[in-house]
Amino acid sequence: MKTFIKERGLAFFLIAVVLLWVKTYAAYILNFNLGIDNTIQKILLFVNPLSSGLFFLGFGLLFKKKLQQTAIIVIHFLLSFLLYANIVYYRFFNDFITIPVMMQAKTNGGQLGDSAFSLMRWTDVFYFLDTVILIILALKMKKPAEKPAKKSFRIVLASAVLVFLINLAVAETDRPELLTRSFDRNYLVKYLGTYNFTIYDAVQNVKSNSQRALADSSDVTDVENYMKANYDVPNNVYFGKAEGKNVIYVSLESLQSFIIDYKINGKEVTPFLNKLAHDNQTFYFDNFFHQTGQGKTSDAEFMMENSLYPLSQGSVFVNKAQNTLQSVPAILKGKNYTSAAFHGNTQTFWNRNEMYKAEGIDKFFDSAYYDMSEENTKNYGMKDKPYFKESMPLLKSLPQPFYTKFITLSNHFPFGMDKEDTDFPAGDFGDSVVNNYFQSANYLDESIEQFFNDLKKDGLYDKSIIVMYGDHYGISENHNKAMAKVLGKDEINEYDNAQLQRVPLFIHAPGVKGGRNHKFAGDVDVAPTVLHLLGVDTKDYLMSGSDILSKEHREVIPFRNGDFISPNYTKVSGKYYDTKTGRLLDDSEVDKKEDSLVKTELEMSDKIINGDLLRFYQPKGFKKVDPSKIDYTKREDSSADDQKE
Repeated sequence: MKTFIKERGLAFFLIAVVLLWVKTYAAYILNFNLGIDNTIQKILLFVNPLSSGLFFLGFGLLFKKKLQQTAIIVIHFLLSFLLYANIVYYRFFNDFITIPVMMQAKTNGGQLGDSAFSLMRWTDVFYFLDTVILIILALKMKKPAEKPAKKSFRIVLASAVLVFLINLAVAETDRPELLTRSFDRNYLVKYLGTYNFTIYDAVQNVKSNSQRALADSSDVTDVENYMKANYDVPNNVYFGKAEGKNVIYVSLESLQSFIIDYKINGKEVTPFLNKLAHDNQTFYFDNFFHQTGQGKTSDAEFMMENSLYPLSQGSVFVNKAQNTLQSVPAILKGKNYTSAAFHGNTQTFWNRNEMYKAEGIDKFFDSAYYDMSEENTKNYGMKDKPYFKESMPLLKSLPQPFYTKFITLSNHFPFGMDKEDTDFPAGDFGDSVVNNYFQSANYLDESIEQFFNDLKKDGLYDKSIIVMYGDHYGISENHNKAMAKVLGKDEINEYDNAQLQRVPLFIHAPGVKGGRNHKFAGDVDVAPTVLHLLGVDTKDYLMSGSDILSKEHREVIPFRNGDFISPNYTKVSGKYYDTKTGRLLDDSEVDKKEDSLVKTELEMSDKIINGDLLRFYQPKGFKKVDPSKIDYTKREDSSADDQKE
């Protein structure tokens, strides 16, 4: 073997493979919480980087002389960069990068600077140290390969495939149908590795895109039959009670429900929202969970307006903006509503300038309409207080009734606030991110109170349904040690993490008695709830959600990875817990009907989105949106008054 390696000039190649293998395994152990449960998983975690190293680095053998070493170094660096990108991404999102997420970086990447840099550490340089070692070795080696090692390449390629097939076969014994029924990227990386996952993800992305080309009108029949069979009849107590009212959505950036009624040093963090949570004129849903995937804020927007689930990979806003949609603003056009979005950032962030057109939103007031001076901005755009203040003249310029939505930004990771913007005390939990969260949440609360006061002053409060929702979690699992202190627990386990996905949902409808509502619900349930309050029946629309105020409301909340929460069960990573007590259950104690429901719900939504099936479906009275007729260009001489129709 030693002679073979020497003759074939494989020494440099094998050193590169071993360095990548060891580094990747170390990264798995140090950076990712993959939930290793048994010996088979431990072995697979150690072995899976080998097939990837052999496969990708093997292509360097097709070059000759110094080019061979250069090619191996370049491939090694690219794989190292992919691994490191996953490490940084995982530190906040507890997830792995997909091809669609990489595509999103083209439009979002330049605006993610502060958050991305805050996730990097000086010790990260060690993830590229082995590449430096390879460069030094290449410079010192006197006799590089004289010709391409094509025969060696074929042997290496065959070895890589063999190792992968053995890896996959063993993985299938521990997790049957791994590649066909797993919604969870954690499983795929645990069993197959980050590099093989990227290949799998690319194949799935191509498959998803091809579904639209292959779909036809017959594909919508099964979906229509399922959704109409599961339609929830509206509650007569609430149906149409807010007919003709304006609609104002407010996305509460990164706000989680644990913050409601929470105190720091005896001071309420969110005193205004707390009042609403205890106000019998406002609905507060205390078992409401976000269901976002990789699209985060954009996923929440999509579900709120379309009552369909997000994609398993990437963002609907970025990858499916060409789809035909039947969203809330488009539906309300039939009721003579004007629609507008307000956002203190550029139009292109999350591809909103295209997606909003597909949803039929008439106007988009982005950063071009605001004073984006340094004192008014932080993180992803405009600070919430000046944002709401400057939005009021634009809002008043709209003809009524209107449908509008506001995207707040200040309460965003890493949550640091400028000193002049808050005097609220930071937390003291041994984690700067968690400590800062209480200050930025307090600032958000004050901005919402300011907005409500302005709505009342301008006569819009009593004419509008106001819907406010936490768009996704703000504090990830990486901060569980500090969060355990926040919640007064010894530790945070996976059941607790699932419960922390609760986010606030407030619905204020003029003249409608509210109060605290304990029903379990999620993002997809909001659209039918609001439309029924407005007197618009959703029975002819293909929506995944269930009216929360209906007596028939379904209280099973699917998450994008196939987990779910209901009043009975909390399913996390294949394990079932009693939702009320947190007790881990045996499979014999679990009724799997809810599993079946979750799987079907996600499949039906995916069929609609991936196949763009709504282009084949025309609800009675609905007028299809023509995005080409919507223009968000701001004229140089435009003002709030110019926006009037």
